[in-house]
Amino acid sequence: MNEKQFSGRVALVTGATSGIGRACAIAFAQAGASVVCVGRKAGALEEIKTKITETGAAALTIAADLSDTEAPAHVVENAVKAFGGIDVLVNAAGHISNGTVENTSLDAWDDMMNVNVRAVFQLMQKALPSLIERRGNIVNVSSVTGLRAFPGVLAYCVSKAALDQLTRCASLELASKGVRVNAVNPGVVVTEIHKRGGMNDDAYAAFLEHSKTTHPLGRTGRPEEIADLVLFLASDKASWITGATYSIDGGRSQTCAR
Repeated sequence: MNEKQFSGRVALVTGATSGIGRACAIAFAQAGASVVCVGRKAGALEEIKTKITETGAAALTIAADLSDTEAPAHVVENAVKAFGGIDVLVNAAGHISNGTVENTSLDAWDDMMNVNVRAVFQLMQKALPSLIERRGNIVNVSSVTGLRAFPGVLAYCVSKAALDQLTRCASLELASKGVRVNAVNPGVVVTEIHKRGGMNDDAYAAFLEHSKTTHPLGRTGRPEEIADLVLFLASDKASWITGATYSIDGGRSQTCAR
């Protein structure tokens, strides 16, 4: 693909300060896009802004907690004001915590749904006027847990399944307007999300080691690998793809419990 295939375009990436979102922000910048980076921590936003400007791309950072009902509108308004519009919306911000059907609290359930589903819906809705005008597209970062059931992370699984259905429904409604909507469904990728969700260092190390046995290709994923797929789906090379939920999981979604 053309190295600067996104030259002249604007990519808005949530969760841009770590993990998959950070890798996506850098990848779009390297491909020539101006990048709007959304995250919660000012220091991390400054770090990713520096990374992006080092590539020669323009960057705008927006500090926002997407669980706040007003945040999505604020993010989109500032992005459009700064760059004139949005060509690609990448919803990479996510939240995970442990819990079963027996012990998941209503607060934990709401936290998961607010970040993983409601905020995505709001961002899509607010960005649509610009995306329709520019015939842009949306890529949602979902999970293998949206496609398959896993015990112990009930609300997370449900939120990602909802995100996949949001992707499919929106793709049908927006197809006639020239806006494509797709999702990527990673397996275990080495990021900070599990630690933020409550895993300590030892538990996370054990989890990653175990994941080598649960993913048929024998290893966990890298954020840059997910970013490559996101970039492809957002590109003109994927102009006839919409409503897809793409597994990128080392074969994890093809396995049975064992």
